[in-house]
Amino acid sequence: MDNRPVGVFDSGMGGISLLRNLRALLPEEDFVYYGDDANAPYGTKTEGEILALSRADVDFLLRFDVKAIVIACNTATSAAAKTLRSEMTLPIIGIEPALKPAALARKGGKIAVLATPATLRQQKFTDLMRLYGEHALPLPCPGLMEFAERGVTEGDELDAYLENAFSSLRGVRLDGVVLGCTHYSFLCGAIRKALPNVPLFDGNDGTARQLKRVLTEKGLRSGEKQGSVSLYTSGDAGASIPIMQMLLSTPISL
Repeated sequence: MDNRPVGVFDSGMGGISLLRNLRALLPEEDFVYYGDDANAPYGTKTEGEILALSRADVDFLLRFDVKAIVIACNTATSAAAKTLRSEMTLPIIGIEPALKPAALARKGGKIAVLATPATLRQQKFTDLMRLYGEHALPLPCPGLMEFAERGVTEGDELDAYLENAFSSLRGVRLDGVVLGCTHYSFLCGAIRKALPNVPLFDGNDGTARQLKRVLTEKGLRSGEKQGSVSLYTSGDAGASIPIMQMLLSTPISL
């Protein structure tokens, strides 16, 4: 039994969507969440910049004596997870676009993969495409995560962005849309409105199950108790924490 908390970090607030899955699957665990809002977005930065920021995020979480770290950011996982694992002894769990389950559910159409430009250019995504991307259409969405960062999950501005972003998908038979950024899960209502009757896939549930497996295998599970959540930001706490709290309670229906 190990009652130390699990650390979770993201480039901003998007990882709150994964935190919801973690809490649902592991309600007895304590979580410390750190959103690097001051440096968001990561998706338009270089690999070196993302790695440096991810190291700083880990350093912040280590102050809380965390027993494992979850990278709740597809971009940071792609750019930094391998290096962080080589530098750390505690478990590092990352997230990746849910291309595999989307490909397995395909019924003859295409799979759109929405992600940040940085995620799509990383070797990790190239490898994922090689395995499961024969019928995938990668679609970079610079600026989309900022809607969730502002707590905007619906409305005319978001609808206009998506209409423009999805212009290349008009007339394409889609069997699935992969939400390749944790921020996008909060925008699923607007995405479903723009692409009706198309199943949505994110990597949150699979990542939560992986954390549970790792904690169990390493004897790091917490005792029977009600877990807690602590929220931190590198940005303006007065502005960011209320949005994080709002997103933590916002319904998500993929």
